[in-house]
Amino acid sequence: MEHKSGFVSIVGSPNVGKSTLMNRLVGEKLSIVTSKAQTTRHRILGIVNDKNHQIVFSDTPGVVNSAYQLHDNMMDFVNSSISDADILIFLTDTFESEMNHKATLEKIQQLKIPVLCLINKMDLSDQDKVAEKLAYWKGRVPNATIFPISALHGFGIDGVWEEIKRNIPESPPYFDKDAMTDRPMRFFISEIIREKVFIHCKKEIPYATQVEIEEYIEEENITRIRALIIVERNSQKGIIIGKGGDMLKRIGYESRKEMERFIDKKVFLETFVKVDKDWRTSPQKLKKYGY
Repeated sequence: MEHKSGFVSIVGSPNVGKSTLMNRLVGEKLSIVTSKAQTTRHRILGIVNDKNHQIVFSDTPGVVNSAYQLHDNMMDFVNSSISDADILIFLTDTFESEMNHKATLEKIQQLKIPVLCLINKMDLSDQDKVAEKLAYWKGRVPNATIFPISALHGFGIDGVWEEIKRNIPESPPYFDKDAMTDRPMRFFISEIIREKVFIHCKKEIPYATQVEIEEYIEEENITRIRALIIVERNSQKGIIIGKGGDMLKRIGYESRKEMERFIDKKVFLETFVKVDKDWRTSPQKLKKYGY
């Protein structure tokens, strides 16, 4: 059998389960997951290897109508992942009645590459609802092969894998066969902290937050990390720190425990909060933060 390699991009509206699906397919938590929309901001690659295949999955931000320069930059990640894809996974769920970004849906409808339309969260709906969604999306995306799935519980994923392996092109591997992602460890460490901010902070705070790793020092028995949590306003800084520093301590404690599981090593974590006014609307600042 010839070796097969290719790029499989996951695209869909916010909060339909793209990151959960990515983690399920890769078998490792690479993308952070929360109940809030727009948790994912970057294009994150997860690489799955076996003897005859290398499949490079792309998790992307949820498609959005822009309100900030940050949103425009996030949509650039989405559009580039569609352009690069050998196979596109269009993810929706049993609660979505229509994709919120018409231009992206039109682009998907016109693709000549294989498209898989996955209807997620089937475990939260009855058979009639799932059947209704199958018929609806078959009409809206006639160029797609449609699968009802539950990314959280793994229902229907085997069929998706079979379809991917059937359609992925013959090619030598694009990355080392032992690679799992193209991102450095600092990126995943910063994402762990940002996830905890999303979980514990309300309203605008998570969306105004960026995390930068100032130091990442690996010693024999411990990894020492210094992290900056960046916000846009002094009032947001106060909320992140919390009364008597309680919120920052909670974020730091939970982040450290997850980091230790992720890198399988003891971690010493220092967290600080800094104000960088209106960073989401500044092209120069967004570039500095990797968007």
